[in-house]
Amino acid sequence: MKAVTFQGTKDVQVKQVEDAKLQKKDDIVVRITSTAICGSDLHIYQGALPTEKDYVIGHEPMGIVEEVGPEVTRVKKGDRVVLPFNISCGHCYYCEHDMESQCDNANPNKDIADTGAYFGFTERYGDYQGGQAELLRVPYGNFVPFVIPESCELEDEALLFMSDVLPTAYWSVENSGVKDGDTVVVLGCGPVGLMTQKFAWMKGAKRVITVDNIPYRLNHAQKMNQVEIVNFDNHEDTGNYIKELSSGGADVVIDCVGMDGKKTPMEAIGQKLKLQGGTLSAIEIGMNAVRKFGTIQLTGVYGSKYNMFPLGNIFERNITVKTGQAPVIHYMPMLFDWITSGKIDPTEIITHRISLDDASNAYQMFNDHEDEVIKVVLKP
Repeated sequence: MKAVTFQGTKDVQVKQVEDAKLQKKDDIVVRITSTAICGSDLHIYQGALPTEKDYVIGHEPMGIVEEVGPEVTRVKKGDRVVLPFNISCGHCYYCEHDMESQCDNANPNKDIADTGAYFGFTERYGDYQGGQAELLRVPYGNFVPFVIPESCELEDEALLFMSDVLPTAYWSVENSGVKDGDTVVVLGCGPVGLMTQKFAWMKGAKRVITVDNIPYRLNHAQKMNQVEIVNFDNHEDTGNYIKELSSGGADVVIDCVGMDGKKTPMEAIGQKLKLQGGTLSAIEIGMNAVRKFGTIQLTGVYGSKYNMFPLGNIFERNITVKTGQAPVIHYMPMLFDWITSGKIDPTEIITHRISLDDASNAYQMFNDHEDEVIKVVLKP
């Protein structure tokens, strides 16, 4: 089968690899019809999240069930399914309590990290091959896949982002505690940032302010979500500017950027030497922008170690910090209903539809913010 493989820093290539196969009795194999490039994939592409050569990446897939293991009863060959980025068993404490992103059984690498497992997200998170491929082995076939009813005639692009973007954005708003009348700041105007802005309005925010430094992304946010926009390149201290703009600070700041925000030269060197997990720039903006007793939600992915983390100022101002990988599976039915009823239209974030064969160029374009790219859908 053809698949997008990691070959080195800023080098992904579409190669022929061994076909995905059933390995356990409750596995399924899905023929991928659509998949997408996520900002988190860029952590692998840039070398910030190490993996082995030829590793198949990608965690936003959907397709048609090709084969089912003998213990699979929930899906059948020919079913159309969306696959969440979480790999989850369905019966541990975390899966049974809507915390599927921290499944106790999916990640065998307990010596590396007591954490959940995800498709195409390196050996650290379970060593599962990714979904930017023609075929994908899916474990826990009785729990993981979301089956699209046969009566649904929507194109893939309308449903694909149930895999990650939509549940991650919605969980970010819900987990951060956004409520009626809140002022919400969203850091980043990528796909998750755009949908987070939309969901903040839907949760009752009275004001949504978004921050980025790429003009076309800010314009997209303003047009799509009618938010106030702030270009952080235009302000010496963006956090304090927002604090003044919001008359004392935001109730909630949601960081959809993570470790790949704008780095100082020292942060860039530290990240290459594995001494620093990435930049603190988004956290610093958020810390200064949020009010006392406010909440900072860290949704953008962060590395493991951080020097000069501003813990003291967070503590002394009674700021709550929440973090983590979104639990996806239990949100998918609700999001499906919202899509099919027309309450949301996820296709608003798509700017490029590209053949899987051209994934290498698509990654370079996405990484370098060329051609006003927001979201790339890959078609095997």
